[in-house]
Amino acid sequence: MAYLLDADVFIRANNLHYGLDFCPAFWDWLIASHAAGTLFSVEKVGDEVLAVDDELSEWAQARGSAFFLRPDAAAFPALRAVSAWATGKRYEASAVSTFLQVADYYLVAQALAGGHTVVTHEVPAATTRKIKIPDACIGLGVKCMTPFEMLRRERARFILGPKP
Repeated sequence: MAYLLDADVFIRANNLHYGLDFCPAFWDWLIASHAAGTLFSVEKVGDEVLAVDDELSEWAQARGSAFFLRPDAAAFPALRAVSAWATGKRYEASAVSTFLQVADYYLVAQALAGGHTVVTHEVPAATTRKIKIPDACIGLGVKCMTPFEMLRRERARFILGPKP
């Protein structure tokens, strides 16, 4: 079991809580967790992060395809299952169409295929206009949690030390 991170985890971390410029320990922890085989994301999330030309996109570019996983053969049945779930629910056609075109679809499918946990800031929503990641995870039996839950569960520690 590994964690698969949504784009909003990277974007909010950099813009709010763990900016690359003032909290490098968070980013080092992500890299170390990836090296330990417990943390990844998916290619489509990488594409979203890379689309904005900034320091975060440079960080993501340096991680490469080993960090941002491409769908493999095991993901194809899961992609079909997620698509069937989305089209078989009460969502508006435009919500389903949008969901099937964005990274969220691939993130949930790859988590389903690999028995992984999705990590996102999104929360479930009782709306038919947008498919939220946690709703898809609940509907498909995929574990989902916030980045803060992941950090606590993994006992991440960002300890201030002497200035370099």
